[in-house]
Amino acid sequence: MQRFCRCLWLGMALAALLAACVSSPPESATPGAPAAHAPAAPARPGGTLVVATPNDPGQLNPGLTTAFGTHLVTGNIYSGLLQFDDKLQPQPNLAERWEVSPDGKTYTFFLRRNVTWHDGKPFTSADVAFSFEQVLLKYHARTKAGLEKVLEAIDSPDAATVVFRFKAPYAPLLRRLDVVEAPILARHVYEGADVQRSEANLKPVGTGPYKFAEYVKGDRVRLVRNASYFKPGLPLLDEVVFRIVPQSTTALLALERGEVDYTTGVPGPEIARLARSTELKLVKAPAGPGGSFCIEQLIFNLARPPLDRLAVRQAFAHAIDRRRILEQVHFGQGRVASGPIASSMAWAYDPGVPQYAFRPAMAKELLGQAGVAQLAVTFVHAPQFQKTAEVVRENLAEVGVSVQLKTLEVNAANEQIFVKKDFDLGIGSYCNGPDPEVGVTRAYASWNIGPIPFSNGSGYRNARVDQLFAQAAATVSEPARAELYHEVQAQLVRDLPYLWLVETELFRAYRADVRDLRPWSGDLAERAWLEKR
Repeated sequence: MQRFCRCLWLGMALAALLAACVSSPPESATPGAPAAHAPAAPARPGGTLVVATPNDPGQLNPGLTTAFGTHLVTGNIYSGLLQFDDKLQPQPNLAERWEVSPDGKTYTFFLRRNVTWHDGKPFTSADVAFSFEQVLLKYHARTKAGLEKVLEAIDSPDAATVVFRFKAPYAPLLRRLDVVEAPILARHVYEGADVQRSEANLKPVGTGPYKFAEYVKGDRVRLVRNASYFKPGLPLLDEVVFRIVPQSTTALLALERGEVDYTTGVPGPEIARLARSTELKLVKAPAGPGGSFCIEQLIFNLARPPLDRLAVRQAFAHAIDRRRILEQVHFGQGRVASGPIASSMAWAYDPGVPQYAFRPAMAKELLGQAGVAQLAVTFVHAPQFQKTAEVVRENLAEVGVSVQLKTLEVNAANEQIFVKKDFDLGIGSYCNGPDPEVGVTRAYASWNIGPIPFSNGSGYRNARVDQLFAQAAATVSEPARAELYHEVQAQLVRDLPYLWLVETELFRAYRADVRDLRPWSGDLAERAWLEKR
């Protein structure tokens, strides 16, 4: 008898362990947020949702980047095999059901039939295989780092079936198949072309709820309803417009005036006031289009002396006041970070790792012992990190380090840091994902050093760390995986290839007449509708 269910695990003992691994929910990603169910009877079709975003996406191929600004838009154009509910639990999407072999090494996905791309061409298993083999495993920092070494093959036995075969049991797979971690691209659009430079990156063709209509760089991206969407009755909106508004204060003003309906960032001083508003709603969002459980971290370029010396990096760690960054820059939204794994991921987090306390005198002493005097460094960063960069510059000046700030548009900053490697200090928001294997590995695995945004930007290499990540990925027992990740954290904190600043927890805001948004996911507007329009 064929056995299947929404999250089917075959094999008695292994089944229980794997199920525990993929069904242990993190804290609700959106306390008080709209539910993830289908729109209720009062839902009204039509209207335009206007979203304020601080970042120009730069391009619209989500397989090439993990950047929030790109995925906020493209998560509504493309689809993943699976979709997360508001507890970050995997649900069917392009795949309507799946099976897992008793040994945990083979995953078989049964695809929805009669799904079409926005240009009318049929969606098939060949698109899934192409997306992974030719795009995601080459350019998507998190997917490449996690699957490149463990995935043996992807088979397409027929148009509606995809089989992932692994070299060893791989429990986290279902956590990395949504539209953020594994967007499925059209083979017929990209095959034979240079994926990184294709014209389709500015005129995307997806299977998602909305179709691309217009992209005016620096101003807006406009999407229109996909009348052939594979989920009956969805989407409800006629259009979704993403307005590029770099300043959060400007975006909030537009929200209060009714010029936009949703904004991805809320200035800290305004949170208490907005919480009392009857016209606006706040939602806390540790997860979203760029990933989940994110850590703002300073990137040391280990190829640049003297940052290749541990004592100098330790000096920087003691010189920078992370508590001040949390309170003055983030207005208390989050926690001071202690290492590479966010404390929100409690099962894998080790609270006992050594800490680098704010001790400027110790920083001076370490620099003296290293024989470093009159050190000058260049700090490359995007505009959203300006205030953090200013605190870092001030802190380091107090211990004799001169910091030149180089502020670049977000896509240019990512190019400078991750592709050209032309920086001393960089900064990025590295999202852990719902599992360390999804979002942590990519930043430290030596096999993920390369010209890919949000990969191993520091150029860090440690064979033992590589081994631990690989072992954790192939381990089914969550307690056993936790022990491995605890050792990873201890080693990384000792080696200090990055300085982990703040575990960010941001608030989103939207107008009270907007219903059924999905702010924890990539497909924000799939089910959204407007009570007033």
